[in-house]
Amino acid sequence: MSSQTKAARLEPLDLSRWRNAPTLLMAVGGLIALVGLAASWKVDGGRQFAFSWLLAFMFCLSLCLGALFLVLVHHLFDAGWSVPIRRFNEHIASLLFPWMALLFVPIALLARTIYGWMGPSEQAHPDHALHAKLPLFTIPMFYLVAAGCFCVWWLLTNRLRYWSLKQDETGEAKCTFRMRFYSYWGIFAFAVTLTLAAILWMKALQHEWFSTMYGVIYFAGSAWVALATSYVITMILDRQKVLTEVLHEHQYYFIGSLLFAFTVFYAYVHFAQYFIIWNGNMPEETFWYVIREHGTWWWIGLVIIFGHFFIPFLGLLRIDVKSLFPYMTAICAWAWLMQYVDLSFNIMPVAHPEGFPLKWIWLDFGCLAFMLGLLARVFLAKFAGAPPYPLKDPRLIEAMGYYHPVPTQISGGELDEIEDASGAPHQGPGN
Repeated sequence: MSSQTKAARLEPLDLSRWRNAPTLLMAVGGLIALVGLAASWKVDGGRQFAFSWLLAFMFCLSLCLGALFLVLVHHLFDAGWSVPIRRFNEHIASLLFPWMALLFVPIALLARTIYGWMGPSEQAHPDHALHAKLPLFTIPMFYLVAAGCFCVWWLLTNRLRYWSLKQDETGEAKCTFRMRFYSYWGIFAFAVTLTLAAILWMKALQHEWFSTMYGVIYFAGSAWVALATSYVITMILDRQKVLTEVLHEHQYYFIGSLLFAFTVFYAYVHFAQYFIIWNGNMPEETFWYVIREHGTWWWIGLVIIFGHFFIPFLGLLRIDVKSLFPYMTAICAWAWLMQYVDLSFNIMPVAHPEGFPLKWIWLDFGCLAFMLGLLARVFLAKFAGAPPYPLKDPRLIEAMGYYHPVPTQISGGELDEIEDASGAPHQGPGN
């Protein structure tokens, strides 16, 4: 059954009640974050607020970076099926600058509170692990790397979105070639900057720890949550008859299949990291997992094992479920929750080694609600200011499920036309 037929059976969603949701999230989340900042400042000098803000920031960053990855691979593989979802992923990726950069400011200001290696004792008596990671783990380099990451992300997202919108106006091949140009070097810059961000902003919470797969794990989670978000947005726009005319049933299948693939990929790299570190049995590596086996963190780890892998893995095994909107919406919402829990498992044990800080969960969700509300408002403004999908992408017809048949035989008259147009004699089978 085609996407158009399915859309005809499904009534448009009533989104009027959600029109003010981003503003409400910003207001309520911002108020909670301010109250939490005051409460945390009295208790521990603002350390808990800093960790809650960092957790929310890394979650939103993973969504934006995942969307940028989907845009880059679309151009690198010259894909046809992903044309309809390219435009809103460009909007999500463009949130990296300046909005995610502005949300990084509290982390930059509270860096000495968050990262122990920036403290005066560590600077006066640097340990072996810190010395081995110089000059990366220095205060000037921390801020230089942050500035470099946001500059690269701004350049990539700004140029890709610019040429995408330019393509809507002119349809010139130059636009396609420029987007491919930024993508072919951008995928390498993306890999480097994402890895640096994951290491300096999250793994550096415990600078003694060594892991060669940490950036890959963060990338897998980013792509995973971006695919889940893309599925939900595509489904909503299809129900609202915005993308219906340019969708085919294979879009949902491909997004669902990629979601399944990254579910397996995430489990593979995560288990590989654990397997190698645990069997190596080196204290400066195993301590990271030992801390996360204490208190309720043990149970959070089990939630990640079963919730981040087994539940979505088993839920996405069947081919037909990838086109069931209610079912897939639940899976995608679950993916958001598991990504947040996974990032909490990476960040919060540093501040609360005794177990999950339930008493501060309201502050965690306050910071997250404020960021999501802000980013949602900006995203909706960007989406309203541009066509909902690339109007003149050369692969758009293919994305709709129409293919021009390749002629098996060419008549003599057509051969003459080809010769006249090319200016060179046609070499037929008999020549």
